[in-house]
Amino acid sequence: MSDPGTLALAAAASVATDLPAGDGLAALAAAGGSADWWVVGEPADWGFVRRNADYLGVGALLTIGLTFASILLGFVVGFPAGAVEVYGDGLLKRAVSTVGIVLRGTPIVVILIVMYFVVGVPQINLGVASISSAMTAGILGLGLRSAAYQSQIFRASLSSVDEGQLEAGRSIGLSRFEAVRYVVVPQALRRSIPGFQNEFTIVLKDTSIVFAIGLAELLTRGYDLFSEQTTAVLEVILFISAIYFVLTFTTNRALDYLGDRYAIPEGESA
Repeated sequence: MSDPGTLALAAAASVATDLPAGDGLAALAAAGGSADWWVVGEPADWGFVRRNADYLGVGALLTIGLTFASILLGFVVGFPAGAVEVYGDGLLKRAVSTVGIVLRGTPIVVILIVMYFVVGVPQINLGVASISSAMTAGILGLGLRSAAYQSQIFRASLSSVDEGQLEAGRSIGLSRFEAVRYVVVPQALRRSIPGFQNEFTIVLKDTSIVFAIGLAELLTRGYDLFSEQTTAVLEVILFISAIYFVLTFTTNRALDYLGDRYAIPEGESA
């Protein structure tokens, strides 16, 4: 009895004689021949991606800027909010907790649409440059949603510092605020790095949702390209995915380094 693999190669070779060269290679590759079966996509489509790499690069820069601005806003709002939830009381604590619950429970696309179409965030003129209303709405939407999550990261890290640390600070003459600032906060920030790392990655990927308000970041520009030439859909998506992977990997490794560099040595404060 003939080997099925040999018959398949013979059949593919016979078909290849009636096909263009590229199709013959594809048939041989499908049958287990010597063609580069592992190459994903078509050379012409990859050429299209290379020709438009600068267009996607601008989208990547916009994604990076949007991510950092949103994370910064989230930190500026989220850290005080987390401190209020730990050390505050009364109406302020309840208000902060309620706003956080609402933001965490609302889909990010809804927050962005409300910021852009309902609130109507204006364009910001910085003199040498201006920030469009869509960019401003994106930063506010992503930043406030991130603040709601960062507040819980910092709430947990502040709560993890032993109460005795606060009492020790008070015993040497520090006020409650000074004890929190100089004794508790430095330890809490170091402990919050792993959670902050996860939040950074989430915000980076959530920037793709700003397409809902017409902001042309990386994914939106990719969609513009493969809607223009549909045969390059796979190649464009793979290229965009590679950019997201590089950004995520780089930031994660940088935060891993910070986490190791500033980790509280084992055996010290618990």
